[in-house]
Amino acid sequence: MSSTFRTAVLLGLLTALILVMGQALGGPRGLVLAGFLALAMNLGSWWFSDRIVLTMYRARELSPSDAPALHAMVGELASNAGIPTPRVALVPTETPNAFATGRSPGKAVVAVTEGLLRLLSPDELRGVLAHELGHVRNRDILVQSVAAVLAGAIMMVGSWMRWAAIFGMGGGRGDDEGGGNPLAMILMAVLAPLAAMLIQMAISRTREYGADRTGAEISGRPESLASALEKLATAGKRVPMRMGSEATAHMFIVNPFTAGSLAGLFSTHPPVEERVRRLRAMAGGSR
Repeated sequence: MSSTFRTAVLLGLLTALILVMGQALGGPRGLVLAGFLALAMNLGSWWFSDRIVLTMYRARELSPSDAPALHAMVGELASNAGIPTPRVALVPTETPNAFATGRSPGKAVVAVTEGLLRLLSPDELRGVLAHELGHVRNRDILVQSVAAVLAGAIMMVGSWMRWAAIFGMGGGRGDDEGGGNPLAMILMAVLAPLAAMLIQMAISRTREYGADRTGAEISGRPESLASALEKLATAGKRVPMRMGSEATAHMFIVNPFTAGSLAGLFSTHPPVEERVRRLRAMAGGSR
């Protein structure tokens, strides 16, 4: 299945959720408005998803003079991967994590947090960067970025629906128009974000294993990535992410939010223990 087809399926499913929510919230008029919203979000997320996600996390792009060692490492790994060298950005949080975004390898950005740079050794950092470049080379980043933007929109509309139900608001004038039913709105407000999370989970888990494998090949050091994953999983529980949205959880190398959150209940990542086991098996087989 091609990356383009997977993207089209994802866009279709998440767009359909936005349309159904619009119908439940405002009847025919809500459906029309949701259609315009879905169209705008599809086009916007396709072309500007990297800017949207980076702005969400207050990421600042780093020039080679800002972080020469980091840029050199990214450049070397990108050369190993056979892809253009992506831009590099820094996220101002102590939560140790990283993600990649952009609509193509030529437009990619690799973002790392301040906490990541402080926690990991150079070899472990190299492994994490290689993982993110694995996503870039495997062309996962467009799907991940679009999913983050559209799922975020679905969660936002779900919040509107809950408040509309509480205050008895709705776009339909009655049940004949199919909008304004408080019970229907509450049900949709709960189920639609869950469905969005399940869609993200379905597309993300196998991609994480793939990026681990590709990253290990790019860096030549599976053990370094395995060690980094263990550190990130432990530290992330102590210092969970306090910015951004759980709709973007699937973009990070490990889930940056708390285990008790919605993202924790429907994890977009395979178990870290299994990822580490596979990487160490690669390391053992390469000796």
